[in-house]
Amino acid sequence: MRLLRGCAADPETDFQRTREMAETVAEDREPALRVWRPHRQVAFGRRDANNDGYDQACRAARDRGYIIIERAVGGRAVAYTGSTVSFSLAVPTEDPRGAIDDRYEWAKAAVQRALDDCGITARTGEPDAAFCPGSHSLQVDGKIAGLAQRVRQSVAVVGGIVVVRDHEAIAEVLAPIYEALDVPFDPQSVGSVANADGTDDPEQVITALERSLADGRDVSVSTIRET
Repeated sequence: MRLLRGCAADPETDFQRTREMAETVAEDREPALRVWRPHRQVAFGRRDANNDGYDQACRAARDRGYIIIERAVGGRAVAYTGSTVSFSLAVPTEDPRGAIDDRYEWAKAAVQRALDDCGITARTGEPDAAFCPGSHSLQVDGKIAGLAQRVRQSVAVVGGIVVVRDHEAIAEVLAPIYEALDVPFDPQSVGSVANADGTDDPEQVITALERSLADGRDVSVSTIRET
């Protein structure tokens, strides 16, 4: 398995590095994993971009010092403060849609093991009116992790985020964004590892996720190009 570390110089380039990782897996059939801290940004989904309130939502993010990123797929807006951890696991597959549920369950269990190592016991599910609502989430005193999956003909990518700290800052920026998009959101639904009495160190969370998601595979480490 290839393990990619580091972050590109800007959000757009960094986003491209994750796409390139998946493309490489589709070609050479070797799984790849990336766990990192994205830049301070708000990532909007396709439904957000098509919403009448999208321009107002973008202004709310920019006014609070966040860069705007648009995802081609995925759910509702997600905020990254610089301490938020993201992960992406790309695996080759011959039947990408046939194993969607199995991949979700395996990945959720792997994230739960990592969070155990970080001092908290997370359970599946999420509070009402959570950010980026979805069926594959983990919570402890609020939503702390969410997972998504993207499948192509020969590769499946399971990714997600873990809120390590700054849950109040995330709630503060997302409240006016979700209001502009007319999507239900409760600021109290945002949790974090630190708020649940776990670690507040993103690097510890990254290490735990790398270990759990690698799942005992031999890894070769490379560094993300900055440009």
